[in-house]
Amino acid sequence: MAIIDTPDYLPFPESDPDNYKPGSSMWAVMDPVSPDGDYVKDLVVGFERLASGEGIPLHIHTTEELLIIDEGEAEARLGDERRVVGPGTVIFVPAGTPHGFRNLSGGVVRLHAVVGRHIVGTQMLDRLPRPGTEGQPPQPARIDDFRKFISEPRT
Repeated sequence: MAIIDTPDYLPFPESDPDNYKPGSSMWAVMDPVSPDGDYVKDLVVGFERLASGEGIPLHIHTTEELLIIDEGEAEARLGDERRVVGPGTVIFVPAGTPHGFRNLSGGVVRLHAVVGRHIVGTQMLDRLPRPGTEGQPPQPARIDDFRKFISEPRT
């Protein structure tokens, strides 16, 4: 059990060739592990600040996801649907459904995501290529363990 009230936004890793967003940042939050076992084991909340012109490439996950737009205007992609969304928009993403965003506003788009598992498979279907990697296909699917991601420094 925890109350976490100090955001720790970090830049996205520049090493990711498919998800290059040098002006954006994120904060992932999980209930810290408690030795007595009294903690929320799998729920993950991610907060993102997407800089103007940046976004989230089209991708799929092995888990369901809930997305909430807090600020700004973005083009959301969910399956075959494209829609301009703004503050207060809630998007339910079934496992395996392609989804992504593009910041359309002149400022920051703030959103948060909730997943019910700390181990999530991700397959990028599109790219925001790191300079020098343009024209390459997306990297192979990967498995992310958010407990590891949150507890270790990112480079």
